[in-house]
Amino acid sequence: VEEQRARWERKRSRTAKELLETEHKYLEQLDLVVTFFVTILKAKGTLKPAVMETIFGPLESIYSASQVLSLHLERGNLGLGLENFCQKLELYGHYAENLEQANKTLKEQLRKKKSFRRFKKLQETRPQFQGKKLEDLLPLPLQRLHQYKHFLRDLLENTSPDSAEYQKLAKIVKSASEVSRWVQDIVRKRENSLQLLRVQKLLKGQKTRVLTPGRWYIREGWLLVVPSKGEELKRRMFFLFSDIFVATKPCHPLHLLNSNKFACTAVYPLHQCVVDKVFGHTQSQGGLLSLAFPHKTLLLMSSDQQDINDWYRSLTAAVR
Repeated sequence: VEEQRARWERKRSRTAKELLETEHKYLEQLDLVVTFFVTILKAKGTLKPAVMETIFGPLESIYSASQVLSLHLERGNLGLGLENFCQKLELYGHYAENLEQANKTLKEQLRKKKSFRRFKKLQETRPQFQGKKLEDLLPLPLQRLHQYKHFLRDLLENTSPDSAEYQKLAKIVKSASEVSRWVQDIVRKRENSLQLLRVQKLLKGQKTRVLTPGRWYIREGWLLVVPSKGEELKRRMFFLFSDIFVATKPCHPLHLLNSNKFACTAVYPLHQCVVDKVFGHTQSQGGLLSLAFPHKTLLLMSSDQQDINDWYRSLTAAVR
C-alpha cells in the first residue's frame, strides 16, 4: 500500500508540474491577445464596445481565471486552485458558442475598417507573436479545454480513492467532461452546417432544399445504379443525410454556370426504407445493395468491396 501511495504521489507530482508548465505557456499566448489587442483597442476606441464583445467574447475572464489557477499551482494549492477554477469552466462553453460569430465579425471589421486592418498587421509583426496571427490565437481556449480534461483525469487516477481530495477531483473531472461535451457538440453542429451548405451549393438550382434544421450530413460518393430493364448501368453521385438519400448526376462539363455542379434526379425519404446486401458478403469483387422504398426499389452497385460495406453500414445506421 505504501509503495502504491508513493507511486501515485510521484505520478501526481509529475502531472501537476506539467499542468503548471503548460498553463504558463497558455497564459503567455492569451496575454498577447489581451495586452496587444483587447486593452489597446479599448483605450483607442478603434472598435465599438459591442463589436469588441463579439470578437473577444469572455476571453478576459478566461485569462483572469487562468492567472488565479496558475498562482494556486505555483504555491502548491492544487486542490483549492482546481476547485476555484471548476466554477469558471462554463466560460469555455460560452466562448465556444461565440467563436463562429467572432470569426465572422473579425473578417467583416477587417474588410470595412482600414485603421483596424493596419493596427492588426502592426501588432502581429511584434517579435512576441513569432509569426502568429490573431486568428491563430482565438481558438486557443478550446484546445486548452481538451488538455485540461486529460490532466484532470490523470490527477484523479493518481489520487488515493479514500483521500478527501479524491471526491473534489472527481467532481472537477465531471464538470470538465460536461463542458467538453458541450463544446464538442457546438463544433459538430458547426461542421454539419458547413457540410450542408457545401452540398447545397453543389446542387444545381434551389429545388432540392438540403439546409433543413435537424438534418445531419453522413456521407457522399459515386455508385452504379442497376436499371430494372437490362439497360446499361448509370453512374450517379449520392448524398446520404440522416433523413433523406439524394441521387444526382453531373451537369454538362461545358455548361457556363453549372459545369461543376450536380442535377438532382431523386430524393428518397429514409423513414420507410429497407436496406439489404444482395451480394458482397464474401471477399468477392464489390457488391450490390438493395434499397426498398414504398413505391420503388433501388439497386446500387460498386466494384469496391470496402466501399459497398461502408455504404451498407451508413445506410443501415441512417435508416435505424
